[in-house]
Amino acid sequence: MSGHSKWSTIKHKKAANDQKRGQIFTKLIRELTISSRLGGADPEANSRLRSAVLKAKEANMPKDTIERAIKKGSGDLDNVNYEEFSYEGYGPEGVAIFMHIMTDNKNRAASDVRATMSRSGGNLGSNGCVSYMFDKRGVIVFSTEKLNEDKAMEIGIDAGADDIVVDEKNIEVITAPEAFNKVLKAFNDAGFNQLSAEITMVPNTYHDVSQEGVDKVLSLIDKLEELDDIQNVYTNMNIPEEYKV
Repeated sequence: MSGHSKWSTIKHKKAANDQKRGQIFTKLIRELTISSRLGGADPEANSRLRSAVLKAKEANMPKDTIERAIKKGSGDLDNVNYEEFSYEGYGPEGVAIFMHIMTDNKNRAASDVRATMSRSGGNLGSNGCVSYMFDKRGVIVFSTEKLNEDKAMEIGIDAGADDIVVDEKNIEVITAPEAFNKVLKAFNDAGFNQLSAEITMVPNTYHDVSQEGVDKVLSLIDKLEELDDIQNVYTNMNIPEEYKV
């Protein structure tokens, strides 16, 4: 079950400024709100909300901001009505692009996404054109400095994890979405704190592109993530190691 990790989220250097932080908070608040609305306000019983809370804490969002967003979703406070859906398409060199949208203005979202894709060498496709290339999975990441493979397998498999993937720096525990809370709790109860934990879309097939193509796709992802209505962007591009952090 070990081997080179193919599950790493695409990460690359971004500007760490107040504007970027504010944009991240806006997207996290939307996710907290709609997760609470759809699955209830208890993170222990709502794996999607648990994932959102963990992301918010990783971004150093104040506790009262997190709690207010959850209360909005559960109906305890006035709430904006967000629509949730996805867009699919292709980036440079045929890379699959899957976008999770959350918006209070569907026409604006469609216009912004279409224009951004067109300007950056991509194009929108029909529903289903790339979604089959991705699976919704729970991904919990630990440092190999704190946890070894044998212990990860012992805890993870007993708790219901589907896979354990190991590289030099990280151990990734892969779960079904419905098992995410149980598996994460098992590791935390055993004294192991994660580097990150989220329910995400993971490619089930990977696409190789040229060096120039990598830069173009990452540039497109940056531009898409700057749009307020896009919560997350996923691609099946095979990322060279030097781009992973």
